[in-house]
Amino acid sequence: MPHSPGVYRFLNEEGTVIYVGKAKDLKRRMSQYFRPPESLDRKTRAMVSKIADLMHTVVAFEEDAFLLEKTS
Repeated sequence: MPHSPGVYRFLNEEGTVIYVGKAKDLKRRMSQYFRPPESLDRKTRAMVSKIADLMHTVVAFEEDAFLLEKTS
C-alpha cells in the first residue's frame, strides 16, 4: 500500500464490496485494520474477518478521495 491519498474497498469471498473508505495515507489507514484482533472493536473485527480481497485507488489530492468514495 502506498503512502498516498485514496479510496479502499474491502471485498468478501463472493467479490461483493462490503466496505468503502477513504484515507489521506492508505498505508497508515490499512494498518489500523490489520493488527491483532483483540485490539479491534467488535464491529471492525467482524468486518475484517469477512475480507477476502481488497482494492485501492490512489488519487492526487485528498479531496478527490472524498468524491471517489461517494461514487464507489
